[in-house]
Amino acid sequence: MISLKSSREIELMDRAGTVVALVHKRLKEEIKPGMTTKHIDQICEEVIRENGCTPSFKGLYGFPGSVCTSVNEVLVHGIPGSQILKNGDIISVDVGACYKGYHGDSAWTFLVGDVDEKTRDLCRVTEEALYKGLEQVRPGNRIGDISWAIQSYVEAHGYSCPIEYTGHGIGKSVHEDPYVPNVGRPHTGPILKRGMCIAIEPMVFMGKPHCHTLDDDWGVVANDHSLSAHYEHTIAITADGYKILTKED
Repeated sequence: MISLKSSREIELMDRAGTVVALVHKRLKEEIKPGMTTKHIDQICEEVIRENGCTPSFKGLYGFPGSVCTSVNEVLVHGIPGSQILKNGDIISVDVGACYKGYHGDSAWTFLVGDVDEKTRDLCRVTEEALYKGLEQVRPGNRIGDISWAIQSYVEAHGYSCPIEYTGHGIGKSVHEDPYVPNVGRPHTGPILKRGMCIAIEPMVFMGKPHCHTLDDDWGVVANDHSLSAHYEHTIAITADGYKILTKED
């Protein structure tokens, strides 16, 4: 069931989202070759707790980290650990923060050192696809309008989106209805309404969209092991558009 949030609930989510944005700001300054993904996880948890929130993902469905750290070909749900970032890597960090029972959720892909132009293009297109999806957000449009905008932009650049992994509603729970796929048809799916809060998150493979879960039961990679990128914002739908909650005020 899709829940519509009150202005007070959106204020709480906005605070959680602001803290998520602060985490990404810190990571942009900190991430460099030689860091472990565990160190990144520690930085994220420190920023989240220093700002009066708790990590949304820690223990969620049994996940062991405070954030997801997905390096290179890992699309989502990478577990923080001893992996050391190398010059030329990319890492997607998916961050959730909870403030007074309400969540904010945002993922961003960071470049580690000197990254080649082909990989930079993947990241650029994925981030731009997020904003192509956001252009479709207003009351009266449908979830499928967001999905199609993302899919068509990604595929026009020669990349692909997995079918199995989607954006989602968000609020008191990290994952709520509705699903927000990255592939779909326009004018289909639930109607967007004022007060809906959703996380839009293009996940993009450089190669084909078929993927599988790793032996750790968390990380997801393309079957062809192509590179992947991931960008996400939590938004609230307003009377005439949307407000991004996961950015600094």
